[in-house]
Amino acid sequence: DGAVAAAVRDATGGGAAVAVEALGSEATLAQGLWSLRRRGRLVQVGLLPPGPDGAGRPRVALERAISHELDLLGSHGMAAADYPGLLALVASGALDPGALVGEVLPLADAGRALVELPRRTAAGVVVVEPWR
Repeated sequence: DGAVAAAVRDATGGGAAVAVEALGSEATLAQGLWSLRRRGRLVQVGLLPPGPDGAGRPRVALERAISHELDLLGSHGMAAADYPGLLALVASGALDPGALVGEVLPLADAGRALVELPRRTAAGVVVVEPWR
């Protein structure tokens, strides 16, 4: 949506320095690219579904990346060696992963939630509990 990118550029005086796409949506990837200032950075965390060609190649506005000299950085999570420190923060109560959860669903609702994911506007991740 061009309106989202325009609003970000207006609010930041020309564009954000960094955009993080964690949903795995071609639409939010485009919003992130078009929201960046010159020499900004897009961090792609979300795994994207197959593009229109069915081969896992989503459309990306590379003309924007080239013209604005953007950095595109893929990130696939944290290294396993860092897990003990992370889990210690959770165990001590200094970090509350529950604050990231937006909705908890039973397995019967998972299909519906997956189909609706590209249109989801609520904050937080969706957790599916198969035993519910």
